[in-house]
Amino acid sequence: MLNFIHRLEENIIALLLVGMTLLVFFETILRFGFGMGLMWSEELTLHLSAWLVLFGASYGLRVGAHIGVDFLVKKFEPETQRIITLIMVAAALVYCALFIYGAWVYLGKIYKIGIELNDMSIKKWQAHSILLVGFVLIGIRLLEIGARVWKREQTMIGAHDEVEEALHLQKEVAGGAK
Repeated sequence: MLNFIHRLEENIIALLLVGMTLLVFFETILRFGFGMGLMWSEELTLHLSAWLVLFGASYGLRVGAHIGVDFLVKKFEPETQRIITLIMVAAALVYCALFIYGAWVYLGKIYKIGIELNDMSIKKWQAHSILLVGFVLIGIRLLEIGARVWKREQTMIGAHDEVEEALHLQKEVAGGAK
């Protein structure tokens, strides 16, 4: 089931990125080439970018691409790192739970009202449902990380290490310059 979610998430991110790119390109051609535009393109681009951000946040957690502030955590022994990470994951899950609850309430209210977006005939609750979907996905990723930390498969969230990457890149550039 998780492999299906992983592939679905990657495909949705790709489709969102391609869709946004094509929409902005097409709108630019219309606006500057023909002096006209689509009324709904800005609103659609805004919603597509919101979907992309939240799917991307979930994906970033899955692949360890988020930049983390782990300077102090790295100074501790692995077991202490593990405990700190479990506390961080628990705090992030509480945040996700609060956001999921708030999104559920919000979506329920705008569903009852039945309003549509300003420039498109799409129900507002459908367009804004990424709030719920995105934070559920982020919660799933946090649970996966927490399980791996609990099972001692990793000690930290797996955040992207900018310093290590910069040093590695510097070595590659220096090696190629010789």
